[in-house]
Amino acid sequence: MTPIAPHISAFLQQRLPVERGASENTCDSYAYSFQLLFLYAARRLKIEPSALLFEQLDAPMIVDFLNHLETDRKNSPVSRNIRLAAIKSFMRYMQYRLTSALEQIQRVLAIPAKKTDTRLIDHLNLDEMQAILDAPDPTTRFGIRDRAMLQLCFSAGLRVSELVTLRLADLNLQPKTTILVHGKGRKERALPLWKETTRAIRAWLAIRGETSFPELFLNAQGELMTRAGFEYILRKHAAAASNRCPSLLQKRVSPHVLRHTCAMTVFTATKDIRKVSLWLGHSTIQTTEMYLRADPTQKAETVELITPPKLRAGRFRATDKLLATLRSSLLCGAKCRKNGQNQGP
Repeated sequence: MTPIAPHISAFLQQRLPVERGASENTCDSYAYSFQLLFLYAARRLKIEPSALLFEQLDAPMIVDFLNHLETDRKNSPVSRNIRLAAIKSFMRYMQYRLTSALEQIQRVLAIPAKKTDTRLIDHLNLDEMQAILDAPDPTTRFGIRDRAMLQLCFSAGLRVSELVTLRLADLNLQPKTTILVHGKGRKERALPLWKETTRAIRAWLAIRGETSFPELFLNAQGELMTRAGFEYILRKHAAAASNRCPSLLQKRVSPHVLRHTCAMTVFTATKDIRKVSLWLGHSTIQTTEMYLRADPTQKAETVELITPPKLRAGRFRATDKLLATLRSSLLCGAKCRKNGQNQGP
């Protein structure tokens, strides 16, 4: 029997960050996936998580855990597949460390991912986006900071992790304002900024002050802004903006919705999906195609370009039986109306 603790420690501390060069976000996501799995397995087996054995994490246990995520924790199929991907990555790692468990590992690797619905992306229209950008108070320190963050997140189409980790050294104000974005999968991209965004950032830099933190944006304590911190700021200003733009009450506003809104704005302006892909830092053009599905103007232009086949004009000729039924109904209706007139009031 094989204790699992040393193997999962080596996987999270050596395999992912050192050997595979996984990002901090990926390591955190995998660690959280195993935290959920070990807590579930320990409760089911009535043991401490540290006492778990690798042999106890067989295919039936993994399937039950995945079902638990959907039924008890109300996770979506997408979240379920993310947890399964982490488990499979660990199992592939264990193939070389524990050859005696190859049959068990292959059965876990054979668990299929669940099919997910392909829905249209959520995004805001320009009036809704403008209402959110106008919500921060530009006469206060935090209002100036929040306006700069919202402007930058929207105009550059940043992921929330890219926004909060952006450093002062990544900002270049001369000759034209650009930022160096450290994206997902360790991919970097350089983006020019709109004039409005540049003005908002300059206003924040004027009052930011000197700190030991290299990041561009700081929280109320003068420390690193967190993902949860920016999500709270966005929710606050979205709620305030809903007074001016009530349609926001019907939408779920998140940092990624701002990213989608930027992509739709760029696509509407350029009509070039490749430019959207470069702007967002997508690894493949297939990822960017979801914005094609969400843009109704592309489909409207297609309809206008197509010459539909003509339909031959004609009148409906009813069968004799149908005509007889209709005539009978008409006669019956006329007879009823006549009887009603004869009876009087």
